[in-house]
Amino acid sequence: MAYLLDQTMCIEPTNPLLLRQLQRVIGEGRVLEKVVRWHDFVRDSIAYDPYAISFDPDHLKASRTLENGRGHCIHKSIVFVSGCRALGVPAKLGLAKVRNHLGTGKLQERLDTDILTPHGYAQVQIENRWVKCSPVFNVELCEHLQVKPLLWDGRSDSLFQQQTAHGHRFMEYLEDYGVFDSVPVPFIADVMRREYPHMFDADGRFMKEKLS
Repeated sequence: MAYLLDQTMCIEPTNPLLLRQLQRVIGEGRVLEKVVRWHDFVRDSIAYDPYAISFDPDHLKASRTLENGRGHCIHKSIVFVSGCRALGVPAKLGLAKVRNHLGTGKLQERLDTDILTPHGYAQVQIENRWVKCSPVFNVELCEHLQVKPLLWDGRSDSLFQQQTAHGHRFMEYLEDYGVFDSVPVPFIADVMRREYPHMFDADGRFMKEKLS
């Protein structure tokens, strides 16, 4: 299982910037406690930016997201996975298709759907158990959407809030594409081409300007 601790093109457990930030955050205690603190840091200190879609591996690197201070759900999950591997905790990137029942304003208008795909999450092995988490929606965004921040104890799955504080449906998982040892950039691009064909030109290139 050593490969689940490895450095890849985007997952960077040995990157100096990531290691410095990790040491500032994790504190003392058991590995589980350190991983949970890292989860909370990634969730709240890196702003969620649904428009930060990119198929450039350099833009998906954990260190780049830390430098930017913001990222898409995939970016944030990559940062979290990188930190877990740096702590010696096996971790993978998960991808899924979700529906946002509250809508996402301009993004929903541009994508012409309330389906968001692929959505990034993480799977980690702690205390001999594989658990999933989604360190994506920061506290400020949750307050704006009137949903409770997604908590994670490191022992059980914690993916997305199903309801708002007023009982309205929020996030719904439609399909799980599985977990990956490294970031499957071609697969991510193919999923988006199938789901949002109008966002690509005749040569299959993503037209990011359509998000603006």
